This record gives sequence, structure tokens and C-alpha cells, in this order.
Amino acid sequence: MSTLPNHRPLWTMAGWSALVAGVVLFGLHADRYSAALATRVLVVGLLAASVAVLAGWCGLASLGQTFPFALGAFTTGLLAKQGLTTGPLLVCLAAGAGVLGAAVTGPIVLRVRGTVFLMVTLALGELAGATATRWSTVTGGSDGLFGIPATRWWPGTAPLVDPVATFGYAAVVVGLVVVLAVTLLRSPYGLLLRGVRDNEPRLRAAGHPVERYLYAVFVGAGAVAAVAGSLLVTAQRYVSPADLSFDLGALVLLAVVIGGTASIAGAFAGAALLVLARDWLAGPWPGHAPLLVGALLVLAVYALPEGLSGAARRLLGGGS
Repeated sequence: MSTLPNHRPLWTMAGWSALVAGVVLFGLHADRYSAALATRVLVVGLLAASVAVLAGWCGLASLGQTFPFALGAFTTGLLAKQGLTTGPLLVCLAAGAGVLGAAVTGPIVLRVRGTVFLMVTLALGELAGATATRWSTVTGGSDGLFGIPATRWWPGTAPLVDPVATFGYAAVVVGLVVVLAVTLLRSPYGLLLRGVRDNEPRLRAAGHPVERYLYAVFVGAGAVAAVAGSLLVTAQRYVSPADLSFDLGALVLLAVVIGGTASIAGAFAGAALLVLARDWLAGPWPGHAPLLVGALLVLAVYALPEGLSGAARRLLGGGS
């Protein structure tokens, strides 16, 4: 009985190559508004990717990634106001803040699973927003941090004040983070995480340190979310508790559901659809953004039960 060759690696390479080419072409021809909207998609998509890693590879759906997101955003804003505007350094320090926050909260959050985990992370995200509102001496309170200096690629280079230039910077940072994340998730460590998701008791019985695996990926997801927060500040040069609301946590989880829970690319695709529905399509109908987002979610759940990534695999012959 003959078997058909597996073309998934070929399709994957072709898909990522097409995506990179599309981003480059968009950056060369985009207007200011389109570039600003695309940067917002990258920020929300990267935050959604951190949720996808937890949900798709560990079975831990989270509403609390706004906590490390907030740490990255306010770390970047505060350091920039102190005169540190070098982009790569800000990203690294923001990621460090996200790692520290996730490392502290991880032992508490990872004690539970399922719906309880979802609710605990929701409380963590709400705590981040409440703290940002009340700690006015550091965060600016409900007014937030404003007047943040523009980020620079490197000392002496031009500040990133043009939305098209900001989009290029964000695309490079997001690309590097995604490459690193995908490389780790396709390693044997990623297979172990899938084993934890599918049958955690069995891996425990086999002697695997499941708690260490989950703790490591929780900390890594915190770093990814913090980088997204840093890019938000670079893009809008302002951050407030309104940027850390429950709406954002719910939006990124919806993006993961629409895109496919175990797909980084799907998280970005879902984020793009939701951001466009909320910020672009809702323009002619003010106040109807929640209706459009809800309709999109219902349509995706019923028409694409495996998400956009699952539909793409079926369309390209990558498996059933």
C-alpha cells in the first residue's frame, strides 16, 4: 500500500515565505493609517500568540496575559521617560520584566487547571489593571503615562515617529520572537508539552517533571506578552490602564479560538480579523464593534470548528 508524501513542511515554508514577502510589500506601499492599524495587529497578534502557546500546547486557556503585557508596557514607558530609547534594549528589559512577573505568579497560578485556571488568570489580569489605576505615582493612574519619547533603532538613529517606520520595527521584533518560539515548540520540548496537554497524569507516572515544563512555558509566554506591551508603547507613545482592560484579555483569547488553539500563525490571523472588525469595519457603524466581533466569533465557531489554521491545513492537503 503506497503512501502519499507529506508536503506539510513545503507548504509551511511557502506560507511563511509568502507572509514575509507580504509584510515587506505592505511596508513599502502602506499609508500612515494602514501602517498604524497593521502595527496594532502585530501587537495584539503577539499577545494572542502567548495565549496560544499556553492554550494550544499546554491546555491552559488564559485571560491573564494582560499582566505581563502591562509589565512590559510600563517598563518601556518608564525607561523611555528616563531617556532610554534604544529599541532592542527596551524590548529585552521589557521581556525581563515579563519573565520576573510570570516567575513570581507561576507557582500560584499553575496549581489549578481548567476553568479554575481561567478564572485565576482573569483575576490576575484584573489585578494588573487595578494596580495601574491606583499606583498613580508610577503609572500615572487613570491618566496613564503620556509624552513618552519615541523609540530609536539604535542611539543616533532617527526616532520612530512615522507609523510606517514603526511598523517596520514592530515587524522585525515580532518576526524574531515568532522564529524563536516556533523553533522551541517544534523541538522535543514542544512534544513534551503536547503530552502534558493530552495526558498529564500519564507523563507524571512516567517520571516527567510536569510542573517544571509548565512553569518554563508560563514564564516564556510572559516574556512574549511583555514584548507585545513594549511594542504597544513604541507604537502609540502612551499607555494607560484602559489598554489593560478585560476587553483586551477576552479579545486575544477570542483571536486564539478563531485562529486555532495550537497555531501561532492562527493567533495572528485571528487577531487581524478581530482588530479589523473592531477598528476598521466598525468605523461606518459607531458603537457596533462588539456586535461585529461577536458575529465573527459565532461564524468562526460554527463554520470553522478547528479555526483558521485547521481550515488552511485541510485546504492545502495537510491532513484531516
